[in-house]
Amino acid sequence: MGKLDGHVAMVTGAGRGFGRAIAERLAAEGAKVALLARSPGEIGEAAAAIGSNALAVPCDVTDPRLVDSAVATVSSELGAIDILVSNAGIPGPFGPLWEVDPEAWWQAQAVHIRAPMLLLNRLLPGMIERGTGHAVCVSAKAARIVAPNLSAYCTGKIAQNRIVAEAAAELEGTGVAVFAIDPGFVFTKLARDTMEDPAAQKHLAGMVARLKQRETDPGADADLERCADRVLALVSGKYDVLSGNYYELDDDLDAALAERKSAQG
Repeated sequence: MGKLDGHVAMVTGAGRGFGRAIAERLAAEGAKVALLARSPGEIGEAAAAIGSNALAVPCDVTDPRLVDSAVATVSSELGAIDILVSNAGIPGPFGPLWEVDPEAWWQAQAVHIRAPMLLLNRLLPGMIERGTGHAVCVSAKAARIVAPNLSAYCTGKIAQNRIVAEAAAELEGTGVAVFAIDPGFVFTKLARDTMEDPAAQKHLAGMVARLKQRETDPGADADLERCADRVLALVSGKYDVLSGNYYELDDDLDAALAERKSAQG
């Protein structure tokens, strides 16, 4: 018996990196898992590797019609979705506000903000009706720092954390919990794209240097497992009273839980 037997999860950005690791972990615990991304080949390969409990659903999660179609497909094929992991992300554009392409900057916000809002908007009603459900938004440490020349990413991640906090306040008493997390630091394709981007090389030399160093680090993938374990912990139900919060991998969930329970008397 797995911890998630009988559950249905939808994971976006699931073709590689953190998204794939999360999907694999949830499936290993018994959940039926829908893998969403704009790359049919990648999610198809990932779903095949997971097995019969996985479903690849090509989808641009910034498009309301495609999100509606994906939700309908997953619900029909796997059942009612009670776990959402919103993981799709984009690193750029890079550079000062007065140099970046405004359209590219705004498109980044479609991925960071519009996508999780659409997914929550479509999936929360069913969770509320059933009185149970979990959503995890994969944010980043960029949500709590000012990083010059990284305004699109930082702004999007701050917004993700606030969407989670707002949703949690609105969901109080429904049995549905939502969280935001930092996934950790792994040399993913997103990291490679950043490292090889000329604008990042020009404006974010320090970050590019750290990425190059991480590329050759023998322990570079360790956070994939840690992130997947963190998502599993949050959707287990144990930490539901912490709904609305943002957590990083080094944060002690049990300590936070004990502190919350103590404060509640």
